Amino acid sequence: MGNGNLDLFRSYLSNTKKCSKNTLDAYLRDVNQFILYCSQNGAKSIEDITDDYIIKYIEYLTFIGKSDATKTRTVASLHSYFNFLLTQGVIDKDPTKDVKGPKTTRKIPDVLDSKEIMLLLSQPDGNDYKSIRDKAMLELLYATGIKVSELIELKIHDINLQIGIIHMHSSKHERIVPIYPVANKHLTEYVTMTRPALVQDDREEHLFTNMNGQPMSRQGFWKIIKHYADKAGIKKDITPHTLRHSFAAHLLENGAQLKDIKDMLGHSDISSTQIYAQLIKSKYVQSYAKFHPLAK
Repeated sequence: MGNGNLDLFRSYLSNTKKCSKNTLDAYLRDVNQFILYCSQNGAKSIEDITDDYIIKYIEYLTFIGKSDATKTRTVASLHSYFNFLLTQGVIDKDPTKDVKGPKTTRKIPDVLDSKEIMLLLSQPDGNDYKSIRDKAMLELLYATGIKVSELIELKIHDINLQIGIIHMHSSKHERIVPIYPVANKHLTEYVTMTRPALVQDDREEHLFTNMNGQPMSRQGFWKIIKHYADKAGIKKDITPHTLRHSFAAHLLENGAQLKDIKDMLGHSDISSTQIYAQLIKSKYVQSYAKFHPLAK
């Protein structure tokens, strides 16, 4: 029920909406799982699907323990899919029109404090090709606040070591992000000494590769950061976004403007950046309650 429609939807997300691979995969997975559910519950064609199917599917997701965030994303995925089918004339009514996902409250992210950041960054000793590469990646993440997905997609021509910047490309906008001198030093060492030893194929453009000279994967980097966090004895729950969150929180804590942080992070809406203001406020409230003599 709808393989051809899904192929068209994939093309629409990829070529028209310019969705990232992660977003594309999530939307298609959500729609595939929903279509399977409908097929198993009596729907013979896409035209049979009504808002009742969607409401019951969200109830099913609740029953099997899916989070509110997953259910909200699922509703967004289905809305995008059926709206696409409506514009293509495949259906004449959007069954998601009056269906809303559960309200979610954004969780304030965990960040590393300055001492923990310095401890993490100091773990690669820089004595071999692997640790030189790893140090450059960790330093660059904290220097720029870019996403892990952006880090592994960087091309060699996206960096300007002479003036210390990286040029970020996305489907919606481009941005220039500065690199602090220490990070630029480690990145320069990697680019001039280590990368040429790892990458034998002149056609390979990715900035960071694995030890076989192939593009670094998200999972590969995830293992790297977890290894160094464990080695540093950091007990906090490290995620792929931890250095990005820490970058933003530390800038804000030291006086940077939200608008500037928004631009450096590549957020399209400042509401996404305001979570860091809540984080800093929460930190100071806790400190006040703990240390002010009359607040106890």
